[in-house]
Amino acid sequence: MVAILEHMAALADPIRCRMLLLLEKHELTVSELCAVLQMPQSSVSRHLKTLADDDWVTSRRDGTSRFYSMPIDDLDSAARRLWPLIREQVTGTTAAGQDDRRLRGVLARRRAKSQAFFATAAGEWDRLREDLFGDTFYLWAVLGLIDPALTVGDLGCGTGQLTETVAPCVGRGIAVVGSRVSLEAARQRVSSARDVELRQGDLESLPIDNGELDAAMLSLVLHYSPAPARALAEVGRVLKKGGRVLVVDMLPHERQDYQQQMGHVWLGFSEKQITRFLAGAAFGDVRVRALPADPDAKGPALFAAVAVKR
Repeated sequence: MVAILEHMAALADPIRCRMLLLLEKHELTVSELCAVLQMPQSSVSRHLKTLADDDWVTSRRDGTSRFYSMPIDDLDSAARRLWPLIREQVTGTTAAGQDDRRLRGVLARRRAKSQAFFATAAGEWDRLREDLFGDTFYLWAVLGLIDPALTVGDLGCGTGQLTETVAPCVGRGIAVVGSRVSLEAARQRVSSARDVELRQGDLESLPIDNGELDAAMLSLVLHYSPAPARALAEVGRVLKKGGRVLVVDMLPHERQDYQQQMGHVWLGFSEKQITRFLAGAAFGDVRVRALPADPDAKGPALFAAVAVKR
Protein backbone atom coordinates (compact mmCIF):
# COMPACT_ATOMS: atom_id res chain seq x y z
CA MET A 1 0.00 0.00 0.00
CA VAL A 2 2.86 2.39 0.85
CA ALA A 3 4.45 1.74 -2.56
CA ILE A 4 1.17 2.42 -4.36
CA LEU A 5 0.70 5.68 -2.48
CA GLU A 6 4.21 6.76 -3.42
CA HIS A 7 3.46 6.09 -7.10
CA MET A 8 0.19 8.00 -6.85
CA ALA A 9 2.14 11.17 -6.08
CA ALA A 10 3.68 11.08 -9.55
CA LEU A 11 0.25 10.55 -11.11
CA ALA A 12 -1.52 13.26 -9.15
CA ASP A 13 -1.57 15.52 -12.22
CA PRO A 14 -4.05 14.44 -14.94
CA ILE A 15 -1.65 15.62 -17.64
CA ARG A 16 0.93 13.05 -16.55
CA CYS A 17 -1.73 10.35 -16.69
CA ARG A 18 -2.59 11.43 -20.26
CA MET A 19 1.11 11.29 -21.11
CA LEU A 20 1.38 7.70 -19.88
CA LEU A 21 -1.71 6.76 -21.87
CA LEU A 22 0.14 7.95 -25.00
CA LEU A 23 3.56 6.53 -24.08
CA GLU A 24 2.17 3.10 -23.22
CA LYS A 25 1.52 2.47 -26.92
CA HIS A 26 3.99 4.72 -28.77
CA GLU A 27 7.50 6.08 -28.43
CA LEU A 28 7.26 9.87 -28.76
CA THR A 29 9.64 12.79 -28.69
CA VAL A 30 9.16 15.88 -26.55
CA SER A 31 8.09 17.91 -29.58
CA GLU A 32 5.53 15.25 -30.55
CA LEU A 33 4.14 15.23 -27.01
CA CYS A 34 3.92 19.02 -27.17
CA ALA A 35 1.87 18.78 -30.37
CA VAL A 36 -0.47 16.14 -28.95
CA LEU A 37 -0.97 17.74 -25.52
CA GLN A 38 -0.83 21.31 -26.87
CA MET A 39 1.59 22.36 -24.19
CA PRO A 40 4.94 24.23 -24.25
CA GLN A 41 8.15 22.24 -24.24
CA SER A 42 9.16 23.38 -20.76
CA SER A 43 5.94 22.00 -19.26
CA VAL A 44 6.19 18.69 -21.09
CA SER A 45 9.84 18.26 -20.07
CA ARG A 46 8.97 19.01 -16.43
CA HIS A 47 6.22 16.37 -16.38
CA LEU A 48 8.48 13.83 -18.09
CA LYS A 49 11.16 14.35 -15.43
CA THR A 50 8.63 13.69 -12.66
CA LEU A 51 7.51 10.48 -14.38
CA ALA A 52 11.09 9.40 -15.08
CA ASP A 53 12.15 9.97 -11.47
CA ASP A 54 9.40 7.53 -10.40
CA ASP A 55 10.34 5.02 -13.16
CA TRP A 56 7.11 5.49 -15.10
CA VAL A 57 8.95 6.42 -18.33
CA THR A 58 12.29 5.62 -19.95
CA SER A 59 14.03 7.23 -22.90
CA ARG A 60 16.47 6.35 -25.64
CA ARG A 61 18.50 8.53 -27.96
CA ASP A 62 18.23 8.00 -31.71
CA GLY A 63 20.54 10.38 -33.55
CA THR A 64 19.58 13.90 -32.50
CA SER A 65 16.19 12.82 -31.14
CA ARG A 66 15.24 11.34 -27.78
CA PHE A 67 12.23 9.04 -27.64
CA TYR A 68 10.20 8.45 -24.48
CA SER A 69 8.07 5.41 -23.69
CA MET A 70 6.37 3.68 -20.78
CA PRO A 71 8.19 0.40 -19.89
CA ILE A 72 5.01 -1.47 -19.01
CA ASP A 73 6.79 -4.83 -18.61
CA ASP A 74 9.45 -3.36 -16.31
CA LEU A 75 7.19 -1.53 -13.87
CA ASP A 76 7.37 -2.70 -10.28
CA SER A 77 4.49 -4.73 -8.87
CA ALA A 78 2.83 -1.75 -7.18
CA ALA A 79 2.88 0.30 -10.39
CA ARG A 80 1.54 -2.65 -12.40
CA ARG A 81 -1.44 -2.92 -10.03
CA LEU A 82 -2.07 0.81 -10.02
CA TRP A 83 -1.77 1.56 -13.73
CA PRO A 84 -4.85 -0.43 -14.98
CA LEU A 85 -7.01 1.57 -12.58
CA ILE A 86 -5.57 4.88 -13.79
CA ARG A 87 -5.83 3.84 -17.43
CA GLU A 88 -9.50 2.93 -17.02
CA GLN A 89 -10.31 6.33 -15.50
CA VAL A 90 -8.34 8.40 -18.03
CA THR A 91 -9.21 6.58 -21.26
CA GLY A 92 -12.82 7.71 -21.35
CA THR A 93 -12.15 11.40 -20.74
CA THR A 94 -12.71 14.07 -23.37
CA ALA A 95 -9.10 15.22 -23.11
CA ALA A 96 -7.80 11.71 -23.80
CA GLY A 97 -10.03 11.41 -26.85
CA GLN A 98 -8.67 14.68 -28.23
CA ASP A 99 -5.11 13.50 -27.48
CA ASP A 100 -5.76 10.35 -29.46
CA ARG A 101 -6.99 12.28 -32.50
CA ARG A 102 -3.99 14.62 -32.42
CA LEU A 103 -1.66 11.63 -31.96
CA ARG A 104 -2.94 10.11 -35.20
CA GLY A 105 -2.00 13.33 -36.96
CA VAL A 106 1.49 13.33 -35.44
CA LEU A 107 2.10 9.72 -36.50
CA ALA A 108 0.74 10.50 -39.97
CA ARG A 109 3.31 13.29 -40.31
CA ARG A 110 6.03 10.82 -39.34
CA ARG A 111 4.94 8.45 -42.10
CA ALA A 112 4.64 11.30 -44.59
CA LYS A 113 8.24 12.29 -43.88
CA SER A 114 9.44 8.75 -44.60
CA GLN A 115 7.29 8.55 -47.72
CA ALA A 116 8.66 11.89 -48.93
CA PHE A 117 12.19 10.53 -48.61
CA PHE A 118 11.37 7.43 -50.66
CA ALA A 119 9.49 9.51 -53.22
CA THR A 120 12.64 11.53 -53.90
CA ALA A 121 15.20 8.75 -53.37
CA ALA A 122 13.43 5.78 -54.97
CA GLY A 123 15.59 5.89 -58.07
CA GLU A 124 18.76 5.97 -55.99
CA TRP A 125 17.62 3.70 -53.15
CA ASP A 126 19.44 0.56 -54.28
CA ARG A 127 22.70 2.45 -54.69
CA LEU A 128 22.23 4.28 -51.38
CA ARG A 129 21.47 1.07 -49.51
CA GLU A 130 24.47 -0.66 -51.07
CA ASP A 131 26.71 2.27 -50.09
CA LEU A 132 25.45 2.08 -46.51
CA PHE A 133 25.24 -1.67 -45.96
CA GLY A 134 26.95 -3.47 -48.85
CA ASP A 135 25.32 -5.63 -51.51
CA THR A 136 25.09 -9.00 -49.72
CA PHE A 137 23.64 -8.26 -46.25
CA TYR A 138 20.14 -9.40 -47.22
CA LEU A 139 21.46 -12.75 -48.47
CA TRP A 140 23.02 -13.40 -45.07
CA ALA A 141 19.81 -12.28 -43.38
CA VAL A 142 17.49 -14.68 -45.25
CA LEU A 143 19.61 -17.63 -44.09
CA GLY A 144 17.78 -17.16 -40.81
CA LEU A 145 14.69 -18.68 -42.47
CA ILE A 146 16.41 -22.10 -42.60
CA ASP A 147 15.09 -24.59 -40.04
CA PRO A 148 17.89 -24.77 -37.42
CA ALA A 149 17.17 -28.46 -36.77
CA LEU A 150 18.03 -29.60 -40.32
CA THR A 151 20.88 -31.88 -41.32
CA VAL A 152 22.18 -30.42 -44.57
CA GLY A 153 24.65 -31.92 -47.02
CA ASP A 154 26.95 -29.87 -49.24
CA LEU A 155 27.72 -32.47 -51.89
CA GLY A 156 30.82 -31.71 -53.89
CA CYS A 157 31.68 -28.89 -51.50
CA GLY A 158 35.00 -27.89 -53.08
CA THR A 159 36.83 -25.71 -50.56
CA GLY A 160 33.76 -25.47 -48.31
CA GLN A 161 32.51 -21.97 -49.05
CA LEU A 162 28.83 -22.92 -49.07
CA THR A 163 29.27 -25.18 -46.03
CA GLU A 164 30.86 -22.30 -44.13
CA THR A 165 27.95 -20.03 -45.09
CA VAL A 166 25.14 -22.41 -44.12
CA ALA A 167 26.69 -24.10 -41.08
CA PRO A 168 25.74 -21.44 -38.48
CA CYS A 169 22.07 -21.72 -39.50
CA VAL A 170 21.53 -25.51 -39.40
CA GLY A 171 21.71 -28.24 -36.80
CA ARG A 172 24.31 -30.35 -38.56
CA GLY A 173 26.31 -30.14 -41.76
CA ILE A 174 27.88 -32.90 -43.85
CA ALA A 175 30.29 -31.79 -46.56
CA VAL A 176 31.44 -34.27 -49.18
CA VAL A 177 34.51 -33.51 -51.28
CA GLY A 178 36.17 -35.57 -54.01
CA SER A 179 39.90 -34.80 -53.72
CA ARG A 180 42.23 -34.89 -50.73
CA VAL A 181 43.62 -31.46 -51.61
CA SER A 182 40.17 -29.91 -51.53
CA LEU A 183 39.41 -31.84 -48.34
CA GLU A 184 42.31 -30.14 -46.56
CA ALA A 185 41.30 -26.72 -47.88
CA ALA A 186 37.71 -27.26 -46.74
CA ARG A 187 38.88 -28.48 -43.34
CA GLN A 188 40.79 -25.25 -42.76
CA ARG A 189 37.84 -23.19 -43.92
CA VAL A 190 35.22 -24.78 -41.67
CA SER A 191 37.50 -25.47 -38.70
CA SER A 192 35.58 -23.03 -36.51
CA ALA A 193 32.11 -24.18 -37.59
CA ARG A 194 30.21 -26.36 -35.14
CA ASP A 195 28.63 -29.71 -36.01
CA VAL A 196 30.18 -29.99 -39.48
CA GLU A 197 31.56 -33.29 -40.78
CA LEU A 198 33.89 -33.49 -43.77
CA ARG A 199 33.86 -36.72 -45.76
CA GLN A 200 35.75 -37.70 -48.88
CA GLY A 201 33.77 -39.40 -51.62
CA ASP A 202 32.15 -39.18 -55.06
CA LEU A 203 28.73 -37.89 -56.07
CA GLU A 204 27.87 -41.27 -57.55
CA SER A 205 28.78 -43.07 -54.31
CA LEU A 206 28.18 -40.74 -51.39
CA PRO A 207 29.66 -41.64 -47.97
CA ILE A 208 26.30 -40.92 -46.32
CA ASP A 209 23.69 -43.29 -44.87
CA ASN A 210 20.24 -43.75 -46.36
CA GLY A 211 17.94 -40.91 -45.36
CA GLU A 212 20.60 -39.13 -43.30
CA LEU A 213 19.97 -35.70 -44.83
CA ASP A 214 17.02 -33.31 -44.61
CA ALA A 215 18.37 -31.19 -47.46
CA ALA A 216 21.16 -31.44 -50.02
CA MET A 217 23.02 -28.80 -52.03
CA LEU A 218 24.97 -29.32 -55.25
CA SER A 219 26.59 -26.03 -56.19
CA LEU A 220 28.50 -25.91 -59.48
CA VAL A 221 29.44 -29.57 -59.24
CA LEU A 222 26.94 -31.56 -61.31
CA HIS A 223 28.63 -30.57 -64.59
CA TYR A 224 31.68 -32.57 -63.45
CA SER A 225 29.67 -35.78 -63.14
CA PRO A 226 29.84 -38.25 -66.06
CA ALA A 227 26.43 -39.57 -64.98
CA PRO A 228 24.20 -36.77 -63.56
CA ALA A 229 21.15 -39.03 -63.44
CA ARG A 230 23.02 -41.57 -61.30
CA ALA A 231 24.43 -38.80 -59.09
CA LEU A 232 20.97 -37.37 -58.45
CA ALA A 233 19.60 -40.85 -57.73
CA GLU A 234 22.34 -41.17 -55.11
CA VAL A 235 21.28 -37.82 -53.66
CA GLY A 236 17.75 -39.19 -53.44
CA ARG A 237 19.06 -42.18 -51.49
CA VAL A 238 20.66 -40.06 -48.75
CA LEU A 239 17.67 -37.72 -48.41
CA LYS A 240 14.72 -38.35 -46.14
CA LYS A 241 11.28 -38.58 -47.69
CA GLY A 242 10.15 -35.02 -48.29
CA GLY A 243 13.75 -33.80 -48.20
CA ARG A 244 14.81 -31.08 -50.63
CA VAL A 245 17.65 -30.81 -53.08
CA LEU A 246 19.08 -27.58 -54.46
CA VAL A 247 21.11 -27.72 -57.66
CA VAL A 248 22.95 -24.61 -58.80
CA ASP A 249 24.74 -24.94 -62.12
CA MET A 250 25.33 -23.41 -65.53
CA LEU A 251 22.79 -23.02 -68.28
CA PRO A 252 23.88 -24.37 -71.69
CA HIS A 253 26.89 -22.50 -73.12
CA GLU A 254 29.56 -22.80 -75.81
CA ARG A 255 32.68 -22.45 -73.66
CA GLN A 256 34.35 -25.68 -74.76
CA ASP A 257 37.65 -24.49 -73.27
CA TYR A 258 36.16 -25.27 -69.85
CA GLN A 259 36.43 -28.96 -70.70
CA GLN A 260 40.15 -28.72 -71.40
CA GLN A 261 41.04 -26.20 -68.69
CA MET A 262 38.80 -27.29 -65.80
CA GLY A 263 37.68 -30.81 -66.67
CA HIS A 264 34.00 -29.99 -67.17
CA VAL A 265 32.04 -32.93 -68.57
CA TRP A 266 28.82 -31.04 -69.35
CA LEU A 267 28.57 -27.63 -70.99
CA GLY A 268 25.67 -26.66 -68.76
CA PHE A 269 22.14 -28.03 -68.48
CA SER A 270 18.87 -26.83 -69.94
CA GLU A 271 15.73 -26.57 -67.85
CA LYS A 272 14.35 -29.60 -69.68
CA GLN A 273 17.47 -31.66 -69.01
CA ILE A 274 17.70 -30.94 -65.29
CA THR A 275 13.98 -31.49 -64.84
CA ARG A 276 14.26 -34.86 -66.58
CA PHE A 277 17.26 -35.89 -64.45
CA LEU A 278 15.49 -34.96 -61.22
CA ALA A 279 12.21 -36.61 -62.17
CA GLY A 280 14.09 -39.77 -63.12
CA ALA A 281 15.71 -39.79 -59.67
CA ALA A 282 12.29 -39.84 -57.96
CA PHE A 283 12.12 -36.12 -57.25
CA GLY A 284 8.92 -34.14 -57.67
CA ASP A 285 7.75 -30.53 -57.49
CA VAL A 286 10.72 -29.51 -59.62
CA ARG A 287 11.21 -25.76 -59.98
CA VAL A 288 13.95 -24.27 -62.15
CA ARG A 289 14.73 -20.60 -62.51
CA ALA A 290 17.54 -18.64 -64.09
CA LEU A 291 19.56 -16.62 -61.59
CA PRO A 292 20.12 -12.90 -62.12
CA ALA A 293 23.36 -12.32 -63.98
CA ASP A 294 26.11 -10.35 -62.27
CA PRO A 295 27.20 -7.70 -64.82
CA ASP A 296 30.82 -8.14 -63.71
CA ALA A 297 30.80 -11.94 -63.97
CA LYS A 298 32.67 -13.54 -66.88
CA GLY A 299 31.14 -17.01 -66.76
CA PRO A 300 27.94 -18.47 -68.24
CA ALA A 301 24.49 -17.75 -66.82
CA LEU A 302 23.39 -19.88 -63.86
CA PHE A 303 20.18 -21.58 -62.78
CA ALA A 304 18.82 -22.87 -59.47
CA ALA A 305 16.69 -26.01 -59.40
CA VAL A 306 14.78 -27.13 -56.30
CA ALA A 307 12.98 -30.46 -55.96
CA VAL A 308 11.42 -32.67 -53.28
CA LYS A 309 12.10 -36.37 -52.72
CA ARG A 310 8.92 -38.30 -53.31
